[in-house]
Amino acid sequence: MKGHAIVRLLGLAILCSGSFALSGLALAADATVAKDDVEMIAVPAGEFLMGSNDPDADENEKPASKVFVGAFSIDKFEVTSARYLRCIEAGSCTRLVTQRYDDTTKANLPATIVSWQQAMTYCRWVGKRLPTEAEWEKAARGTDGRRYPWGNSFEPERANVGYTAGTTAVGSFPKGASPYGVMDMAGNVWEWTSSLYKPYPYDPSDGREDPNARGSRVERGGSWYHPPWQARTSRRTAAGHIYRRANDLGFRCAK
Repeated sequence: MKGHAIVRLLGLAILCSGSFALSGLALAADATVAKDDVEMIAVPAGEFLMGSNDPDADENEKPASKVFVGAFSIDKFEVTSARYLRCIEAGSCTRLVTQRYDDTTKANLPATIVSWQQAMTYCRWVGKRLPTEAEWEKAARGTDGRRYPWGNSFEPERANVGYTAGTTAVGSFPKGASPYGVMDMAGNVWEWTSSLYKPYPYDPSDGREDPNARGSRVERGGSWYHPPWQARTSRRTAAGHIYRRANDLGFRCAK
């Protein structure tokens, strides 16, 4: 095929870890994966407590259960406007609505008003994928079932949450790091996951990790525009996969 063979990744490979290989992705064999200079945090394999049995938790967070997740890595920071702009300039990503890419003062703000497909496209462009819902929650809370990335009590100096003035540069709240050192997993912006919105207990083999299935996808983490209760590590909501929300929905990648 003289360097022009097409590599096709067919079918959905669901691992016991809850992570998956994206299906239906066709890449030219001689294509190069774009470089993404963000630090990635390694999360070891093992069980963690997913969900919440807190009496005040939402019904969609129940029941809490032990979930095994294989080893994976996740971006330390949310994808920024500057990182997303590189994908646009390469011709691989579409522009985000109302984003001011010419404003260098906003380069390190999280990319927002982003659809699920746009987030998926960016992560594929850098050789990654969106994290599963289980991966996201484990990276945010560790293995001890904590309510927030830093512990069980909300502390306002650790997160951009609670009807503030808007998004802040990624990593602006270092005291809010998760047990693994992942930043901004409470507040700033909601984050897309790969997972379809389905009831608990979480089961990666029930179709919720099919990237081609239609339906709402899970968002995690709360945002600057929501109260602290929404920023708990077990809090989950969802939006249609083509939905864009003004300035409080972004993403990060995993692999």
